[in-house]
Amino acid sequence: MEKLIILYEDNQVIVALKPHNIPTQEDASGDEDMLTKVKSYVKEKYNKEGEAFIGLVHRLDRPTGGIMVFARNSKSASRLTAQFAERKIKKTYYAILSKVPQAKSGHLIHNLKKDEKNNIVKIVPLSEEGSKRAELDYKVLQIEGENALVEVNPLTGRGHQIRVQFAGINCPLVGDNKYGKDKTKASTNLGLWAGRLEFIHPTTKEKMIFACPPENVAPWSKFYLDKYFLK
Repeated sequence: MEKLIILYEDNQVIVALKPHNIPTQEDASGDEDMLTKVKSYVKEKYNKEGEAFIGLVHRLDRPTGGIMVFARNSKSASRLTAQFAERKIKKTYYAILSKVPQAKSGHLIHNLKKDEKNNIVKIVPLSEEGSKRAELDYKVLQIEGENALVEVNPLTGRGHQIRVQFAGINCPLVGDNKYGKDKTKASTNLGLWAGRLEFIHPTTKEKMIFACPPENVAPWSKFYLDKYFLK
């Protein structure tokens, strides 16, 4: 795996970049995962005996890259987990759509249900048992040919939500081999990046804001990204 990129660290939290296409935590694939990578980093840097404690307080889907925060101790893990549960943490994503949406900004609402057997999320009627409401706001930032770069603010935290909801308006994400047009292009990076994260530091109570663009490679390289991260 490529070298771990740390945006910030202290004795309570670590903020790092998860590359595309690696698991957040260990799974059946056996591939090196982000949680293990952060634990190894802390163990080596601080000469810790045994396994270092790192609290996993949120996740990104394997194909999604971007900013993640990890807790350095159980108290910080509990406080950050509570912020996520109470929707006090703001996550902003950037997505590349395979088609320009009709409305240049909008609010999407769908009812989603996960098919556990096939690990896929579907849009279903409101009446379907076990389904959950999903909402997000989006804004088109840039259009290049048939593709659109959009800023996305999820208002709920459903699995695969952004991918499913944009596929639901016939604008699937570029590189999406599960919900989109690129089902034969598994090597293409998914056009989804968790580019901005805001949370309250678990001990100092300071507002922490981190923003970082994805690496300038396909499919991101056709867009001028830096200006959206210099706010």
